[in-house]
Amino acid sequence: MHVLHLLRHAKSVRSDDIEDRERPLSRRGREAARLVGSRLPPAVGRLDLVLCSSALRTRETMELVLSEFAAPPRILIEDVLYLASAAVLARRLRRLAETDDEVLLIGHNPGLHELAVTLAAPGSPGYRSLAEGKFPTTAWATLRIGSAWSAIEGSRHALLDYATPKSLGGKDD
Repeated sequence: MHVLHLLRHAKSVRSDDIEDRERPLSRRGREAARLVGSRLPPAVGRLDLVLCSSALRTRETMELVLSEFAAPPRILIEDVLYLASAAVLARRLRRLAETDDEVLLIGHNPGLHELAVTLAAPGSPGYRSLAEGKFPTTAWATLRIGSAWSAIEGSRHALLDYATPKSLGGKDD
């Protein structure tokens, strides 16, 4: 059995002077990423692999979130994940090695939220909040994948957790 964690990057700076891919985290974004970084390791345990978009804001989010993990996972930073659609994200997940049981994917909306809703079983606790609400910056969803990675889209998977900065005591954007 595999577990997939989907994490949206933390809030970033908006500026016409900075190319979208190079936008850094805002102060509030760094705070939210640290908050998630303090909560994710106890909730997850260990990670085998982190797939991260090449955007600066996703890489900074990753660094802050992973700083609390005892054992660092393998990390792959990939350009294809930058602003990727749900279909592109699913295609990438289908290529994962079966030995990678605990995977964290750090990316962008709307693709990440659409992927979470598409993969999550509607009867799961938290599904309604996930499907009907936003997937704000620094939100994460955890799914138990009951199939091979190559067949991830063949069925719906149990949503084990859906958390936002607000649900953790911080602020949503």
